[in-house]
Amino acid sequence: MYKQLLLGAEAIAQAALDAGISGVYAYPGTPSTEITEFIQQSVPANGAQVRSAWAANEKTAFEAALGMSFAGKRSLTCMKHVGLNVAADAFMNAAVTGVHGGLVIAVADDPSMHSSQNEQDSRVYAKFAMIPVLEPANQQEAYDMVRYGFDLSERTELPVMLRIPTRLSHSRAAVVRREPREQNALYPSADKGKWILLPANARKNYQHLLEKQQELTASSESSDFNRVTEGEGPMAVIAFGIAYNYAMEVIKSYRLHIPVLKISQYPLPQEKIKEFAERYSSVLIAEEGYPVYEELLKGYFGNGKFRGRLDGTLPRTGELSPHLLAKALQTDTGNIRTVPGIVTGRPPMLCKGCSHRDLFDAVNRVMEDYPERPVFGDIGCYTLGALPPYGTISTCVDMGASITMAKGAADAGMRPALCVIGDSTFTHSGMTGLLDAVNDRSAMTVIISDNGTTAMTGGQDSAGTERFYGICKGIGVEEEHIRLIVPLKKNLDDNVKILKEELDYQGVSVIIAQRECVQTAKKSEKRKVKSEKHA
Repeated sequence: MYKQLLLGAEAIAQAALDAGISGVYAYPGTPSTEITEFIQQSVPANGAQVRSAWAANEKTAFEAALGMSFAGKRSLTCMKHVGLNVAADAFMNAAVTGVHGGLVIAVADDPSMHSSQNEQDSRVYAKFAMIPVLEPANQQEAYDMVRYGFDLSERTELPVMLRIPTRLSHSRAAVVRREPREQNALYPSADKGKWILLPANARKNYQHLLEKQQELTASSESSDFNRVTEGEGPMAVIAFGIAYNYAMEVIKSYRLHIPVLKISQYPLPQEKIKEFAERYSSVLIAEEGYPVYEELLKGYFGNGKFRGRLDGTLPRTGELSPHLLAKALQTDTGNIRTVPGIVTGRPPMLCKGCSHRDLFDAVNRVMEDYPERPVFGDIGCYTLGALPPYGTISTCVDMGASITMAKGAADAGMRPALCVIGDSTFTHSGMTGLLDAVNDRSAMTVIISDNGTTAMTGGQDSAGTERFYGICKGIGVEEEHIRLIVPLKKNLDDNVKILKEELDYQGVSVIIAQRECVQTAKKSEKRKVKSEKHA
């Protein structure tokens, strides 16, 4: 046993390696990215040949992890909360098939939407799928729960979700590691019936999943992760995951003696909660995210004593904090530090020298001839083109939606129908929309802003690098309407000319705006200089 100073995300990654995984499958998405990056950069993982390349999207990542589980080996799949939407088909059905080798799904939620389109709570998905959930309160628990989660997965033959919020993923603490275990031997599942979800098999599997719920609840009832911190008085707190840390900070700061029931393994341990709650007249429910379990508790035991997000005791949206819990516990919040009013937020901006800047200059020049015609956008660094000084992008809904929304607008008769999508987003979920557009002969123009990397999440590999022309040709875009431009100021007039030509074309055209991300270019240059010095 020895200590390491780790981010919560890194603690998850190290625990997965120590638990004997044979592969990690993920698509980069803040705040989950660092889990996979840590494994990719791990010398022991590389020596043990742990598979760790990025997947094209979260669905393909989940399915590959499930395939490794079928082979008898342990696998980890990682994503942010909205990524679970993409993986949902495989995720839901994996609860019905079950697993063979241990499978842990690390999902990083983003309450307050620091880098996301919504603040959905992944515990809703786990409850929907009826699988176990582990929700650590700190970095040490994140490590311990991953180790435990793989054992639990193999014991119950179910995938196990580990849910963390942004604050835990991106904060550091000392973590005590335990002795690593070896990877599982290759041992493919022989029970083929459970993996073939024809209706006859699926009905049996689903019944089996329902029968397992009693076992899962019993596991939660006896879990060391669900425990009581004793106190006194008529008021108590039931705290879930990281909310336990916030509750304990308030209690220690104000020298309170309020009892706390910590819940970090689900499904809910109903008997433990009932025994605890019956002793108090008022119970504050503190959970990060949706009032998922507050709703259940009120359903089980009535509305009388439970307070939380539903009745306004805590805010319905945004992150929890010690300050909010102190107010909910009716204490003077003067002792808890908050951000001074003089500190103001700054909007994000594109890097100086970013290729998207020159692309938006060209698009804005062209769109001057088409007043009030929107440019459909997507998720990536280029979404910042919606902000001043550009104001180019009109929409950003979900991954890949720029192409399909532009198609719908084109089908409605809007001209021009123009969209901008990044290279990584295109291979994530844009290609199928382009195929729809080709099949329907929609009059629209797609700009693939190809900077050669998944830039928004730190410069990870992009699945389609140097393949976009061939992909678009294979999908069916006419070769003469697949155009290449280099977004640089010196090329502005030429780029505007090409854009105008393709906007006038009454069919599907693709413009590939290709120039390396300025950040990865800097890193490449530094590596080159360093290499030349040592040559």
